[in-house]
Amino acid sequence: MNPHIEPADPADPRPTTPAGPEAQVTLRGPAELADALPYLLGFYPDDSIVLVAVHGERGRFGGRVRLGIPADTAQWPYIADQLADSLITAARERGTPPGGIIVFLCQDPTATETGRDVRDRLHPLAQRLRTACGSRDVPVLEALCLSHGRFWSYVCPDERCCPAAGTPLALPGTSVMAAAAAYSGVQVRGSLKDMEARLAPHTGARADDQVKALDAAAAALVPRMLSGQDPEAVRDETLALLTRALHTFRGDPPTGSHRAKDACDDALLSNGEAAEMILGLQDRPTRDHVAAWTEGPDAAPALRLWRALARRCPDAYETHAVPPLTLAGWVSWETDDTASARVALCRALTLDPDYLLAQLLHRALNEGLDPAKLRHCLRATRRPDAQSATGNPTDTDTDTEIDTGTGTDTAIGTNADTPVGTTTEITPDTPDTADTDATVPRTGRAPARRSRADRRAGHRIRTRPAARARAGRPHPRTGPAGGRREDRSDDRSPR
Repeated sequence: MNPHIEPADPADPRPTTPAGPEAQVTLRGPAELADALPYLLGFYPDDSIVLVAVHGERGRFGGRVRLGIPADTAQWPYIADQLADSLITAARERGTPPGGIIVFLCQDPTATETGRDVRDRLHPLAQRLRTACGSRDVPVLEALCLSHGRFWSYVCPDERCCPAAGTPLALPGTSVMAAAAAYSGVQVRGSLKDMEARLAPHTGARADDQVKALDAAAAALVPRMLSGQDPEAVRDETLALLTRALHTFRGDPPTGSHRAKDACDDALLSNGEAAEMILGLQDRPTRDHVAAWTEGPDAAPALRLWRALARRCPDAYETHAVPPLTLAGWVSWETDDTASARVALCRALTLDPDYLLAQLLHRALNEGLDPAKLRHCLRATRRPDAQSATGNPTDTDTDTEIDTGTGTDTAIGTNADTPVGTTTEITPDTPDTADTDATVPRTGRAPARRSRADRRAGHRIRTRPAARARAGRPHPRTGPAGGRREDRSDDRSPR
C-alpha cells in the first residue's frame, strides 16, 4: 500500500480552491506537496533543507525551518539534530506539538550529476533527518528530494507512484497551491539564489573602483569620527547624503527585471557618495536615524538604497554591508516581505554573527512578533526634540538600545530553541501560515559567544586597516592588520 500521507480525506466535499479569506487548500500526495513548497517559503529554495511541521488529523501546515545543505557530510548528523530539535521544541513550547514532519531536500545537480545522483547522494542526510525527528517522538511523514525539475520520495517504495527516474514537477503557476496563492495575494519572489544575488557585492573592475573610493572615504572620515571632536558633523553630513539619495531614488523608480532595476539603482550613486554613506552607517546613531524610513513613500526607495549600498561593499569591506543589510531586512519585514527580510538578515548575520540589531530583528521575526511593536519601541526611546534630516523625530540617545522601553511585553533574544549567534531561522508554529526560513552554522558546532550587549564599548567605528599592502583575504575576526575589528561607535550601543 502506498504509505504517502493524505492530509485530508480524498472524498472530502470541500473545494481545493479558496472560497474566502479562511478557505483551506487540500494537498493530496507528494506531487502537490512538492509543488506547494515555494508558496510555503515565498521563494524557490536552492540548496536547502526544509522541515515543515504538520498538525492535527487533517495535516495542517505549521512551523517550518530552512537551512542550506552543508557541503561537509560530517556536519549532517549535527545539523539534522539541530533542525529537528529547533522545530519540534518550538512547537511544543507554544502548546502545539506537531503530529509529523515533512522533509524537503532541494539541490540541483552538478555538471557531472543527474537528479537521480543527487537523490542518492542526499539519501544519508534524509535518513539522518528521519532518525532525528523519530528520536523526538515525531515521525517523518514524507521526505522528498527535489532536483532538476523532478522529485523523488525517500519514504515511498512503490514504483507506480514514485518511479526511480523521478516525477516531473508541475509547471510553475499551474498547481492547486499556485491558484490558491494567486487568489490570496501570496507572492513567490524568485529563487533563493536570485534573492541573494541582489545583495551580493560587486566584482571585477566595479569592485576595484569602489574599494579605492572606500579607502579615500575611510582616510577622510574615520579620524574625524574617532577623534571625539567632530562625530556630530560627520553624522549630519552622512544624513544629508542619505536624505538626498532617498529623494533621488524616490523620484526615479526603475522598471524591468530585478537585474535591470538593480542596475538602474547602482547608476544613481557615485562611488564616492556610496563610500561616504557606507562609512557613515557604521555609526550606530546614524543608522538609527534612518531606520525610521520604513513606512509610506520612504519604504520602497529606502529598501532600494540599502540594497544598492550593500552591493557596494566588496573585498575587505564586505563586513561594512552589515548595517545596510540589516536595514534592508527591517524595511522588508515592515512591508510584509518576510522572505526578503530573512535573506537580508541571514546575510548580515553570516558576515557578522555578533551584530546585535540583526540578532534582535532575526529573533523577533522568528518569534512571529508584530514589527509595529518594535517600531513603537524605537519611537518611544527617541528624544521628542530630536529631528532627522527629513524632519522626523529620531533617536539621539546613544545609550538606548532597541530595548522595550519601560515595562513593555516585547521579549527578544531569549528563546532557547534559537541560540543567539547562530543563523537558524524558524517560523512560528502557527498552523496554516505561509512564510518560513532557518539558519544553522555551516562550519560545525559554533562555540558559545558572550553577547556584545554584556560588554562596555567605547566610541568605535568599523574601519579599513591602513596596512592594505598585505596579500590575501583579511582574517574574518582581526582584519589584515591584526587586532580586534570593531564596528560600533557608541557606549553600550547595539549593532
